[in-house]
Amino acid sequence: MARKTQKIGLKERISSWRSNRQARNKRRSAIRNWNWVAILKVVAVLCFLAVSGAFLRYAEGYVKATNPVAEGGLVLVGVPDWANWDLKNTVAQVAGGTRFPLTEETAAVLARNLAPMSWLHEVSIQVTHDAVRVSAQWRKPVVVFDVPEDRLKRYVDADLVVMDYLPMPHLPIVEVKNVALNVVPLPGQRFDQGDMAAAVALALLLHRMDTEIAPKTPLLEQIASIDVGNYKGNKNPREPHLTLRSKDDVEIRWGAEIGEWAKYMEAKDEEKLAKLYTHYQEFGSLGAEGKVKYINLRSPQDRVYQPIDKYR
Repeated sequence: MARKTQKIGLKERISSWRSNRQARNKRRSAIRNWNWVAILKVVAVLCFLAVSGAFLRYAEGYVKATNPVAEGGLVLVGVPDWANWDLKNTVAQVAGGTRFPLTEETAAVLARNLAPMSWLHEVSIQVTHDAVRVSAQWRKPVVVFDVPEDRLKRYVDADLVVMDYLPMPHLPIVEVKNVALNVVPLPGQRFDQGDMAAAVALALLLHRMDTEIAPKTPLLEQIASIDVGNYKGNKNPREPHLTLRSKDDVEIRWGAEIGEWAKYMEAKDEEKLAKLYTHYQEFGSLGAEGKVKYINLRSPQDRVYQPIDKYR
């Protein structure tokens, strides 16, 4: 049987096309409306976050203003008696001031600041509820020497550690002259060199002798310099290896470095000390009011002077 073909009229086609177009327009309108709604929601969220951030910053600033971080003063613990005000003030300047916030980071900051300070070692920092406490071992200068190229002075302590120069007029610091300066260590490093070590050892020996024999009028305070230019006789083996010069211009011919007297058939170190301190006690000074120009300590003596008994 033949299928009948259904004919659609022109009016029906136009009506169907209009219906389809209206449906498409509705869908497009819905999509546009949805996009605007989504955009408005995103904008609203961003505005809320911005306002919240501003409020939090304001609140944080308000809290800081009303509850500032506590501060504490710098306290130097175990400062030796010989450390003068200039040295303590310099330590405070290197540390970064006299007052610090009492926070966990403060100890690390101070440790980093004080690390290059050649006058201190074994530094320990403690932050308490009301202070920042710094304890350390303080290096005491024994001798001083010039660095001509840098036009500077440097100290050396008993362990041969080089230190920055600060005026210490109250300490009996002896100048070392004609020391070999092929390589000058930086502050905080050891000047482990024979001629410098010999000068430091002699200065320390005189200091110990003063403690026993002349604590009220130390002989070391009368010594201006130790000349090590002929150390081990490198210039003239017949001349004294070490020579001291007093502040009243008396030449003191010590001779070989400490412990080396036998190699050069000189007087023992104890005999040299005895002769020197006996002279000092007898005249009250090394120059004896201009009567003495030099004191020779190198020749062995038959007589043993009394101060050596106290030194032993």
